Amino acid sequence: MNIADIGEVALIQRLINMARKAGLATTSSALLVGPGDDAAVWRPESGAALSTTDTVVEGVHFTRTTIPWPDLGWKVMAANLSDIAAMGGTPLYALVTLGLPPNTSVADVEELYQGIIDSCREYHVAIAGGDAVASSTAFVSIVLNGSHDGTPLLRSQAAQGDLLAVTGPLGSSQGGLELLTAGEAGVDKAAYEHLCLAHRRPLPRLDEGRTLADLGVRAAMDISDGLIEDLARMMEASGSAARVDAWRVPVHPLLADAFPERALAMALSGGEDYQLLYAAPPTLMKATLARIPEAAVIGSVVEGSPGHISVVDREGKEQMLPHRGWDHFHL
Repeated sequence: MNIADIGEVALIQRLINMARKAGLATTSSALLVGPGDDAAVWRPESGAALSTTDTVVEGVHFTRTTIPWPDLGWKVMAANLSDIAAMGGTPLYALVTLGLPPNTSVADVEELYQGIIDSCREYHVAIAGGDAVASSTAFVSIVLNGSHDGTPLLRSQAAQGDLLAVTGPLGSSQGGLELLTAGEAGVDKAAYEHLCLAHRRPLPRLDEGRTLADLGVRAAMDISDGLIEDLARMMEASGSAARVDAWRVPVHPLLADAFPERALAMALSGGEDYQLLYAAPPTLMKATLARIPEAAVIGSVVEGSPGHISVVDREGKEQMLPHRGWDHFHL
């Protein structure tokens, strides 16, 4: 049975029922009106309100050969959750829009939505509404609202003299994508499973983001398009330059095993790991490392042209990068 056989209203009702059955569409003292009306209604909480959106399009962000429908649902939700994590906030309500070819099977749509539900349940997010439209190209678009009780982390607050750190290993998602695209020949089973999972089911660092905010860190962002590309954005916003010590960039041992010659390059420019990148003065940085075990210092904020990033080896020699990261409109 395809969605063309049941129509828009019946499809949306099926998805609402899935969310309600999972306990993610019920009203509460904060969420006054959930799915089913013209708009969701909620009572603003104290502190700052956060809002983000992210869209994935078939053929641009995913292919059906590399990611199953449930994992796609999880991943697009995780991308939005990661934005809230980067601000040190708490996610609250999601609006989910699906664009689907009419010949898409109802079972596939339900699998996609189940992945979204799984992610929402894991991170305590209510599904407040959404939409479903016919589209020649499949896409998923999510708006996620959240809150912050204090001062949100901002990419514009890095200062010269700050150290730079990431909350964990980088490059694993890129490694997983390459294995899913090219095949697993010659790769250890444990490495293959770990890297593919890193690509299909990334974990937003919400606990780490709140920890950074609680400790007084002011500057952070998530790594979605690659370390160097995203660091350049942070430095542009902060009006500074940065130096990255390549040998300090953390790489998971299984990525190094699978791609011994390219693991570092993947860590520098591979996207969709959703670790957090943050800047802090040395004393405060020491406190963050004590609270976030996988975090690692990778460099420092320096004087220079805003957005300029230098990557150096152990001898201080600058390295040339053939690829900085993902940019939607860069040819």
